[in-house]
Amino acid sequence: MANSRIKELQGERESVQKKTFTKWMNSFLDKVNLHVDDLFTDLSDGRLLIRLLEILSGERIGQIGRGRLRINKIENVGKAISFLQQKKVNLENIGAEDIVDGNPRLILGLIWTIILRFEIQDIQLEDESMEMRSAKEALLLWCQRKTAGYPGVRVTDFHSSWKD
Repeated sequence: MANSRIKELQGERESVQKKTFTKWMNSFLDKVNLHVDDLFTDLSDGRLLIRLLEILSGERIGQIGRGRLRINKIENVGKAISFLQQKKVNLENIGAEDIVDGNPRLILGLIWTIILRFEIQDIQLEDESMEMRSAKEALLLWCQRKTAGYPGVRVTDFHSSWKD
């Protein structure tokens, strides 16, 4: 019973993230008359992913292949991943094949990583101690304060602290 409830909650969380991340992507792609309908399938050829990164970075990534054959799709997504790695974005365990194959968990992880890098990382906030903190640091501090009263919960980062 509890196991089915956990799976139900995980499905709900995945659905909310998918919807949210799709809207976020479309807020940029709509400006160039592109659109994502299904996050898990529309990124598989790498074309929308590359265009998103070009819009966010203001840089040209290079020639985008047609993406009809699997090898072309993997090549396009590989270009996007290489670009992110050049920007010092840590993409643990995410490969081009995962995106081409529509792996929901890894696609959501990739988009969240892109959001962190291009939307959140460069924001600066001043907290009550009058120290400047990046948005990521401020969000971590907020999470630490909100979970401080829970036994067995210790948030130290956005990676290992969220693995159950």
